[in-house]
Amino acid sequence: MFARTSAIAMFALPLLAAATTTPTTPASQCNTGDLSCCNSSQESSALTGPVISLLQLLGIDLGSLTGVVGVTCSPLTLIGGGGSSCTAQPVCCSDNSFHGIVALGCSPVNVGL
Repeated sequence: MFARTSAIAMFALPLLAAATTTPTTPASQCNTGDLSCCNSSQESSALTGPVISLLQLLGIDLGSLTGVVGVTCSPLTLIGGGGSSCTAQPVCCSDNSFHGIVALGCSPVNVGL
């Protein structure tokens, strides 16, 4: 029995290590803000005209933006937390004070981890 458990552990550990290497933030590590699902997201350094206009209407200083800007965002809960799902871009944002119109300081997340 011990040999079987050891063999399973030996093969499972490399799979777990490979599953955690991802260029996005794991949803479980969204400790800088709220997990959101945004219909659109753009790098703050490459914003397009409509998003720039929206941010200016909201009085947001474009020069102070960092990370990703999410547009039309809604809260996202993980599996077991209400069943919400995201068919667009899940992001972790540090400033969601604009009631979902925009979310600032975002970074993409991998909700599959």
